Amino acid sequence: MDTFSTMIIDAVDKIKNAVVKIDTFKTINGKMKSAGSGSGFIFSSDGLIFTNSHVVDGAEKVMVSLLNENEIEATLVGKDPDTDLAILKIYTQGYSVAKLGDAGQLQIGQFVIAIGNPYGYQHTVTTGVVSALGRTLQTQSGRMVDNVIQSDAALNPGNSGGPMINTDGEVIGVNTAVIQGAQGLSFSVNINTAKEIARQLIQEGRVFKAFLGLQLQDVQINEKVRQHYKLQSRTGIFITKIDADTPASRSQLLEGDIIVSFNNQTVSDSNELFKALTNKNILTITNISVIRHTELLHFIIVPVEKRN
Repeated sequence: MDTFSTMIIDAVDKIKNAVVKIDTFKTINGKMKSAGSGSGFIFSSDGLIFTNSHVVDGAEKVMVSLLNENEIEATLVGKDPDTDLAILKIYTQGYSVAKLGDAGQLQIGQFVIAIGNPYGYQHTVTTGVVSALGRTLQTQSGRMVDNVIQSDAALNPGNSGGPMINTDGEVIGVNTAVIQGAQGLSFSVNINTAKEIARQLIQEGRVFKAFLGLQLQDVQINEKVRQHYKLQSRTGIFITKIDADTPASRSQLLEGDIIVSFNNQTVSDSNELFKALTNKNILTITNISVIRHTELLHFIIVPVEKRN
């Protein structure tokens, strides 16, 4: 067998027993009936599962099927519609735990693998490469999801909530199939963001996020500009759009600016900005620095809490 195929097989083998099929049920005309299905993966030894918020939204009953065909009813720990993430818990044995990687190490062009249950076909594997990092994209419900990884690995209905993995079998994203205009493209929520969301949901039962009103994408900083201003990071966060009537629209920021510092700390990617916005002390006048063309400019912005 060729080396490339062996690499894919080995990576899938490391995680396949952690990937699950999720079926949801609702009461319709007095009877409990199937309401949809999706994917998920077990990420802790005590049976915690990542999936998408939209997969379990409105469900009265959630059943999880393991690769060994065991089917267990799951409990909803919590969900965050803004990142399209949800945490379930099952009480059983006979599964393995997915290893969570570091999405901060991803590079454009890197090979990735998606695993899920599209159209009910359990444990379907597709492959592709990372096309873009740190995107902000709009879901079909109109919500903006930050820190999204774009790839060309095929995703279809039912893939939602499954893992995107690297060739070491480590999860680097949670697949979501609810992005508008996603033909030929696929999107996954950055696993570093997912880890923070999981921490808050498990510990506090809800997610705190401050809001700026920016749509973003991670980019490289011009090397001459970086050296001129002695910037620590080679990357920054490009502002692709500023939403109306938001903290950003009331600031001096402009579309096309590249954010390099927030709250007096270097931010090299969208995930670092996201972490800063999960600090409850951030709801005050905050410094933000950007590269505009070839200038380094310093402004202030006042984040507000984002309500679900």
